[in-house]
Amino acid sequence: MTESYDQLQIVVLAGGVGAARFLEGLVQVVAPRQVTAIVNTGDDAEFYGLHVAPDLDTVMYTLAGLVNPETGWGLRDDTFQCQEQLGRYGEHTWFRLGDRDLATHLRRSILQQGGLPLSEVTHRLCETLGVEVSLLPMSDDPVRTVLNTPSGTLPFQEYFVHRGQQDEVRAVHFRGIGEAQPAPGVIEAIRAADLIVLAPSNPFVSIGPILAVKGIQEAVRRKRGCTVAISPIIGGAAVKGPADRMLRSLGMEVSAYGVANRYRDLVGTFIIDEVDADLAPRIARLDLRVEVAPTLMTGMAEKRALAHRTVQAGLASGAR
Repeated sequence: MTESYDQLQIVVLAGGVGAARFLEGLVQVVAPRQVTAIVNTGDDAEFYGLHVAPDLDTVMYTLAGLVNPETGWGLRDDTFQCQEQLGRYGEHTWFRLGDRDLATHLRRSILQQGGLPLSEVTHRLCETLGVEVSLLPMSDDPVRTVLNTPSGTLPFQEYFVHRGQQDEVRAVHFRGIGEAQPAPGVIEAIRAADLIVLAPSNPFVSIGPILAVKGIQEAVRRKRGCTVAISPIIGGAAVKGPADRMLRSLGMEVSAYGVANRYRDLVGTFIIDEVDADLAPRIARLDLRVEVAPTLMTGMAEKRALAHRTVQAGLASGAR
């Protein structure tokens, strides 16, 4: 841990495996208590009558040291006997939920049915698993990402898991966004942050839902000078997931430049991978400070190094 970082308060807008891996490195650079992760819940869905929150759980399991390292989601060494039996009864099993993972969804649903909001439930789950980062859902109100495709309007998990991301995405919508309020502590954390990071997540379906919640985008925009984004596109392709295909189908350039252009009014600094160094002058013309660094997080050393470079970039841009 670097001494000069001791007082920094850092907010990370997070969704998916890329964000979880970045946070895993960040807590090697600063104390977990200095970090607040505001997490996408647009991917949430109901399976078997249970509230499943994939992004919250991926971040929580990763920070607890429990995540399946092969997939980046789910629990390490989990079994699937419950789902196998459900399949025998004729229930769909395309969304894979392990036995111990199901315990998380059962506990979440029990607490919510008892009247607790998602933010308080998340706090209790994190406390049980020893996660010290402040993990906040973007909203306690239900927001669900749906995608317009040639096959019709698809709920996110139907598109992403069941249909294997094969459908062309023509538009992205967030059901319930008009009524959704930021979860308690979200706006306050952004306002108090010394550094805000848009994690290397899908800008449309991971970061997009967070920014769409009432008040969040404006709060981030007001902190533009101390906000850093990391490109999830390296060499014209997504590391994981359909972000590159979404950029193309939604009429944007499939490159780090395309992502930078989307974020240009929200961030002051944009981090791109070394393979995209030739894009730096174009991105700089968007009135962005450009940082070139290795961004592929293949191991803990790479995660830590990227987190360190991100904090340094924030300090260089005036974050204190």
